[in-house]
Amino acid sequence: MEPTSTEGGAEEKSLKTLSSPPHRVILKHGQELEEEQEELAEHQPLEQEDLNFERWKRKPIPKRTLHQKIDDLKTYLWNAETNEFMGRSGKSWSLILLFYSALYIFLAAMFGGCMFCLMWSISPYHPTYNDRVMPPGMTMAPHLEGHEIAFNASDRKSWKKYTRSMDEYLRPYNDGGQERKNIRCTHNTYFMQDNLEESAERKACQFKRSWLGDCSGLQDPHYGYSQGRPCILLRMNRILGYLPGQGTPINVTCGVKKGPPEVLGEIQFFPKSVFDNKYYPYYGKLRHVNYSAPVVAVRFAGVQYDTHIQVQCKLNGKGIINDSPTDRYLGSVTFSLDVGA
Repeated sequence: MEPTSTEGGAEEKSLKTLSSPPHRVILKHGQELEEEQEELAEHQPLEQEDLNFERWKRKPIPKRTLHQKIDDLKTYLWNAETNEFMGRSGKSWSLILLFYSALYIFLAAMFGGCMFCLMWSISPYHPTYNDRVMPPGMTMAPHLEGHEIAFNASDRKSWKKYTRSMDEYLRPYNDGGQERKNIRCTHNTYFMQDNLEESAERKACQFKRSWLGDCSGLQDPHYGYSQGRPCILLRMNRILGYLPGQGTPINVTCGVKKGPPEVLGEIQFFPKSVFDNKYYPYYGKLRHVNYSAPVVAVRFAGVQYDTHIQVQCKLNGKGIINDSPTDRYLGSVTFSLDVGA
């Protein structure tokens, strides 16, 4: 009996050993089948429904009514559920206001500090750095329609605007105001006042309107325009601390720029054809309060009628530039003169 039992046990073991390999083979073949099915699924053609791209498009958002928009706006301005104003709570608004207040206070303090340092380092009376001083330019009056003077002597309306401009230009030079505010000075000598305190007011020399003679508007209120003998006024630009001519007065000359010189005729200058040195140096508006810049009046007493003339007046003297190709106002002024009968 015992041998049979041992044989039966051996047979069971042999059956187990024989049955286990086929089970692993089946699992292995099952995995391979699944992988093959997945590969086949990847290479399968798409269905017609998958090729319909219209179904994948984003659906249009329905339009909101005006009432809905107003409700959203009201909710944005004040949300009663969350107690938020414009999307922020009270704490958030407090922190933002605090941050920007601190930021702008800092920026304002920095800007104020920079301005204080700047104003502390410069003088209101003269430039801190004045290494290079350009030569002066020259201006003229009347100056209404560019540098062009055109009129008919017999037509009052054509030249009235020029005489009105001359009156306004010469008003500060009235004799009464000059005698009351300014003093008499020595001719051809610089009026130096550097020994005074920096902030002290400087005295100014007199320049009376009556010194301009026939171009003063006192004897002839029309300044010669009604007679076809017009006057113009020339003035040298002011430059702070500038001493023109290096001791020699600057003189003025006028002539025809293009064309025969005889068309301009006789030229008269009042009071002289020079800028006297006694009016220099100029100390600025804050210190030279009553300063009156000198003027040279030019009268064209024999100008040819009905002729377009290009006239050029120049400054002449040491350190003067009157032929600059880039700046036509440097040391000279050019204008057209057309006088009709």
